[in-house]
Amino acid sequence: MSFWRVLLSIICPPLAVLDKGCGSIIIVFLLWLCGWVPGVIAALVILNNPKN
Repeated sequence: MSFWRVLLSIICPPLAVLDKGCGSIIIVFLLWLCGWVPGVIAALVILNNPKN
């Protein structure tokens, strides 16, 4: 996980997970609409997942 990805996930979480698939983008976007903090946490968890 690079510095730029972390910074992008703090500023706009859906953009940080663009290459992780449509499901991840939708989940992060919906959480981001509910509140900024849940979207950031979801984006960081998805980006920190070693399987992808």
